[in-house]
Amino acid sequence: MHIGEAMSFSLQALRQNPVRSFLTGLGMVIGTASVILVVTISLTSQNYILEQIEGVGSNMIFASYEVGTQSSSAEVNADFIKISDVQALRQQLADRIVAATGIESNYDSTFINGKEERILVIGSDEFYKPVRNLVVLSGRFLDTSDIDLRQKVALMTEKLAKRLYGSVNAAPGQNIKVHGLQFTVIGTFKEKVESFGQSELNAETLVIPITVQQYFTRVERIDPLYVQVRAPEQVDAVTVEVREILESRHRAGTSYKVENLTGILNAAKSIAEILTLVLILVSAIALVISGIGIMNIMLVTVTERTREIGIRMAVGASRREIMLQFLTEAILISLGGGTVGIVAGVAVPLSVQYFVNNLQIPISMWSIGIAFTVSSLVGLVFGILPASRASKLNPTEALRYE
Repeated sequence: MHIGEAMSFSLQALRQNPVRSFLTGLGMVIGTASVILVVTISLTSQNYILEQIEGVGSNMIFASYEVGTQSSSAEVNADFIKISDVQALRQQLADRIVAATGIESNYDSTFINGKEERILVIGSDEFYKPVRNLVVLSGRFLDTSDIDLRQKVALMTEKLAKRLYGSVNAAPGQNIKVHGLQFTVIGTFKEKVESFGQSELNAETLVIPITVQQYFTRVERIDPLYVQVRAPEQVDAVTVEVREILESRHRAGTSYKVENLTGILNAAKSIAEILTLVLILVSAIALVISGIGIMNIMLVTVTERTREIGIRMAVGASRREIMLQFLTEAILISLGGGTVGIVAGVAVPLSVQYFVNNLQIPISMWSIGIAFTVSSLVGLVFGILPASRASKLNPTEALRYE
């Protein structure tokens, strides 16, 4: 008996019990599909998390004053990061950074819907938008002339614009009083990735030129300072240099908190990889259970077809041919269920992606390959015992079996 005949006999045997064959293969369908879906979900969630973290700022370093040596308040005020420090960083790190910027912030009161409320006022420059990945919703952002000429212009967050003027498009051109002076609203913006109040921005914030903000702050203090590095591999080295430059420009013993997002990104990647591994192991258990089900059904099949096995042996079938036939049946069930499972595992994310706009779901080709390989091995491994038992039956006793 060659492999073609073995497959023909096996398909014929499986068609004789279609419901049993379907239910046996169903476990393999579920197990194989779950492997692909688990990897797909894990990759999608990992990409989403990394995009959210990177959306705060690409290759970003942030710094702030931490502590200084005990001294007078005037000396402590001198320890704060200044605009001159930002300019020094731009000059000394010009070949390795995209931009450096800083903010000064305080609060002011304004009337919203007839009620006086405190809002956050941030002073910054034209580099604040690219470094912090801000999205301009209407109008424009600050430019060099606004900073150099100390223009009384302002941008506001999306929520503040809607509360004051009903929509973001209605805000540009309006006037708003800040620190007792009239400012012209030139645009509205939002964070590319919502930080939920964990950054220097909150839901209702005004941004004005930092050169104007200085008139309303008693002590010049940049907090925080942001630096965007050109290449990811340079982030750690530039982080060290930023700290060294800041400390060299201030009193000995002054300490600055200088950090980057590399640690958070690496931690997120590690967590995602561990989660993927755990979920794959859970899916593998489902495949093993499916294999045990195949083995159990094949053992029952061997018992039911004992007389048939005896007849085949009596007419000249060898033990090897008997074993090949039953092993082929197990592999066909496993491969059939695995193939359907792969189709289902790929179809589900593709259909979700089709109905949901702007959603990219990565399909891992190696997960498909692993699922197909494992489904083949399951049929082979768990089919060996039933096939071996069938081949070892005594022909004489098998013919007398009722």
